[in-house]
Amino acid sequence: MSGDALILREVVRATYARVATGGPSCCGGGGDVVAMGEQLGYDSDDADLFADVANLGLGCGAPLNFADLQPGETVLDLGSGAGFDAFLARRQMGDEGLVLGVDMTPEMIARARRNAAQLGYTNVQFRLGEIECLPVRDATVDLVISNCVLNLVPEKAAAFAEIARVLRPGGRMVVSDIVTVGELPAGLRADAQAYAGCVSGALPRDEYLAGLAAAGLERVEVLRQVEARELVNSAGCCGEGLDDLTDGMIASVTVRAWKPA
Repeated sequence: MSGDALILREVVRATYARVATGGPSCCGGGGDVVAMGEQLGYDSDDADLFADVANLGLGCGAPLNFADLQPGETVLDLGSGAGFDAFLARRQMGDEGLVLGVDMTPEMIARARRNAAQLGYTNVQFRLGEIECLPVRDATVDLVISNCVLNLVPEKAAAFAEIARVLRPGGRMVVSDIVTVGELPAGLRADAQAYAGCVSGALPRDEYLAGLAAAGLERVEVLRQVEARELVNSAGCCGEGLDDLTDGMIASVTVRAWKPA
């Protein structure tokens, strides 16, 4: 990994460690998380369900809306944070199946584990690890979800390959993420704080979809796409050149793809 990628990774880690411990951050978190959840596509009950412990207002979509989760499946949440989507998945499955969350921030893992213990969820586990090298065995996962996290990964091709590796044949991924659909200002692309705010690390939409296909996934499709400039602004993101964002530059997409059976 290049020196620049390592620097970006540490900026992201420090940013979300502050969020996990309730500290200040200009790149997401806080605000009316229930209202933000409804804006992203969650129904009001889901958005409010874990608002007091796990909904930190950091997502850009509602991937579980499109996941067709089945009882007994194994679900992997990439960049699981305080556990919001993992807990929603567990609520759908009940005691059947297993939900795994992976996050690279120790403070987030500690918070998610405390939340799971308080909720009494024995079939939800959280593991410390990086998405480019997941602490998960080959072909053991039915469904991979992620919510506004893959844009933060410096080595996206490695992350896409890891998704393909851990999925069982016939398994699927449903992720919500930020992509670009127009050219970003040069100053914004170079700003590390805007990277942590889910903006400057975003891939062009077509490149994102092609990367999933190159990793060996098939039937890659965009299920939902919405303009994301206001979403980024409402999340409190910051960075050099962020004020130069205009409509049509970035979008929130929810993407589904399958591992060949």
